[in-house]
Amino acid sequence: MAAAAKEGGLGGAESTPSTPLATPVATPVSTRSVKWEKDVEDAAGALDRPLLHKRCTNTTSQMAVVGANTCPIESLDYEVVENEVYNQDWRSRGKLQIFQYQALKWALALFVGLVVALVGFFNNIAVENIAGFKLLLTSDLMLKDRYMMAFVVYIGCNTTLAAAAAALCAYVAPAAAGSGIPEVKAYLNGIDAHSILAPSTLLVKIFGSVLGVSAGFVLGKEGPMVHTGACVASFLGQGGSRKYGLTWNWIRYFKNDLDRRDLITCGAAAGVAAAFRAPVGGVLFALEEVTSWWRSALLWRTFSTTAVVAMVLRGLISYCRGGHCGLFGKGGLIMFDLSSRQATYTATDLAAVMLLGILGGLLGALFNYFVDRILRVYSLLNEKGARSKIILTVTISVITSCCTFGLPWLTSCTPCPPELAGKCPTIGRSGNFKNFQCPAGHYNALASLFFNTNDDAIRNLFSAGTDREFGVATLLTFFVTVYALGILTYGVAVPSGLFIPVILAGASFGRLTGSLVGSISGLDTGLFALLGAASFLGGTMRMTVSVCVILLELTNDLHLLPLIMLVLLIAKTVADCFNKGVYEQMVRMKGLPYLEVHAEPCMRSLVAGDVVSGPLITLSSVERVGTVVETLRHTGHNGFPVIEEPPFAAAPELCGLVLRSHLLVLLQGRIFTRGRAKASAAEVFRTLAPFDFAKAGSGKGLKVEDLGLSEEEMDMYVDLHPITNRSPYTVVENMSLAKAAVLFRGLALRHMCVVPMTQGRPPVVGILTRHDFMPQYIRGLYPNTIPR
Repeated sequence: MAAAAKEGGLGGAESTPSTPLATPVATPVSTRSVKWEKDVEDAAGALDRPLLHKRCTNTTSQMAVVGANTCPIESLDYEVVENEVYNQDWRSRGKLQIFQYQALKWALALFVGLVVALVGFFNNIAVENIAGFKLLLTSDLMLKDRYMMAFVVYIGCNTTLAAAAAALCAYVAPAAAGSGIPEVKAYLNGIDAHSILAPSTLLVKIFGSVLGVSAGFVLGKEGPMVHTGACVASFLGQGGSRKYGLTWNWIRYFKNDLDRRDLITCGAAAGVAAAFRAPVGGVLFALEEVTSWWRSALLWRTFSTTAVVAMVLRGLISYCRGGHCGLFGKGGLIMFDLSSRQATYTATDLAAVMLLGILGGLLGALFNYFVDRILRVYSLLNEKGARSKIILTVTISVITSCCTFGLPWLTSCTPCPPELAGKCPTIGRSGNFKNFQCPAGHYNALASLFFNTNDDAIRNLFSAGTDREFGVATLLTFFVTVYALGILTYGVAVPSGLFIPVILAGASFGRLTGSLVGSISGLDTGLFALLGAASFLGGTMRMTVSVCVILLELTNDLHLLPLIMLVLLIAKTVADCFNKGVYEQMVRMKGLPYLEVHAEPCMRSLVAGDVVSGPLITLSSVERVGTVVETLRHTGHNGFPVIEEPPFAAAPELCGLVLRSHLLVLLQGRIFTRGRAKASAAEVFRTLAPFDFAKAGSGKGLKVEDLGLSEEEMDMYVDLHPITNRSPYTVVENMSLAKAAVLFRGLALRHMCVVPMTQGRPPVVGILTRHDFMPQYIRGLYPNTIPR
């Protein structure tokens, strides 16, 4: 539990080892200092009644659901462990090594941008060619009036692609399902859930996203690109993977959580830049949405990474425009150039935009509510196994295919505009005027939206000067269908993003609003579509700055800035009155112990000593080897307070904190003595290299069972001074829990020692970890603290 020296996240057994050094410490009675006065006329005895009645046990789960698989939760060591070994290592490094370390930071950041750009380019080529071939095959059959065969081919292609994507997720990497943004957001908050950045997750994310988008689902590849970028950065930052035999010694400097976190931040920003061709938007997305800690040095590296992405994509797109990439052309790597549009507006136009923002906020909040409900249902189905996941995915694919192929038949054919006789209808290629089942010289407006890739559908909705192309009935039908399918699709076992469904629904709704208010507003319906997309993005994701810049980079029109800012602010403000953003909901639903920026209100009524519990497990600064081994064997804790005791100190005092991983390395080095004697950092250096203490990447780490210590060695002693963090962060037991939570998150800690207020007591009361700040844990201890 909390005061027990457990890991900074959730996970690991909380059993108490039967060792003589597992010193029990009584739980402080600070809860009696937390009073409340229900009424001044209450009996005098009521004034002594504590507000919080603490339970003896807590049953909160230390597991989380990631990709519909239950997995243990660990926290990440973002804090620099300043022990003697660390200090000796830095003193021994020359200027050349320090320069190499700094140069490799930049080189890796730029290399991440290059790899992510290539992956994004591959995704778009694959989607455009697979989806394009499917649509061309179906269109050719329809031109021959073989409509039933066209439907069979269309639905057969979609279900095959969907089943393949679902099988990859279900059997190979369950963590690859969904957008992955909640998992990246949690990782950068300090949560290390199993396999969320594994190499297998990366491969399934890439190929599963291609298959899922090509299957015609109402989903996008933009959200998965964020997860893909983070996986690429993690893979490179950990020196490859021991599990797969891929390691590089020249990047061993980055085998720590702090540098890996910075690189993953660059990867997440690169993913957005590769998905939208929005380098500045990618930086702001990382800053606003996914990271919990930021600094100016990271800003420069992230910006450089996204700049590499933008340059590589620009060169590759220029190459493809020469016809060297198959069906790949304007589609993919979406860019909606609206710079030729003159956005002049009046007070009446502003009123229409404000109405659009209010409606977008309401519909966005409603979208989040339904997504939350549908995911709870899907989780029950996905728990039944991989086969259920595939069946659910194929079912949603069949529903989607029936809607996209069947609904255009309900729309009457529209004569082509005389001025576009040469371009209408578009046959055998993407465009605004799809022939579908219409005769020559006519087009099907609804098929122009449904029978295109998602990027082309958005481009059609954003197009200017086409006010009469899509009627009210067409836009309403498309909006309702996309809105419903977006809710149904998110949560199936395929890599799926929400950006495209939200933009599609918002653009159709915005264009519909523009058609209805066209008599009082002079704004183009294509501009209304863009503002509608912005309002939906603000209402669902609750991002403002990053979404605003992404949309500006997509449209290449700075004149739209005031209108986009206005609609985003209104939509977010309205939606915040009802629920949280969709990614915050996903983090909570997956059970990830995310630390919010602001502490829970109930924490203001608690102090740090109220949530720690015993017995506290400590180690002496010079400890018996057998005691250390038994402590590691019978606990899952990742941090242990080290107590300096006589004869090394006049009285017991807190020496520092030692990590489980460092203890295992030290024991493996067998730097033991027969008596209780100190060892120097230089002696440890002669036996162990500094990088032996580095954190292992993917694969098997060192465990107690791997030590193989003899009985004679178990009776010897080991000095913990060289690996003990002598300056751990501490708080006094009567500090407000809310203030402690702000410190814990702001400093990116995994362990925070709680020390007593008075003398004559043990030097440490307990340890605060991420688990102790979770509302579920506090509710388990004090049921009347947080309303359910």
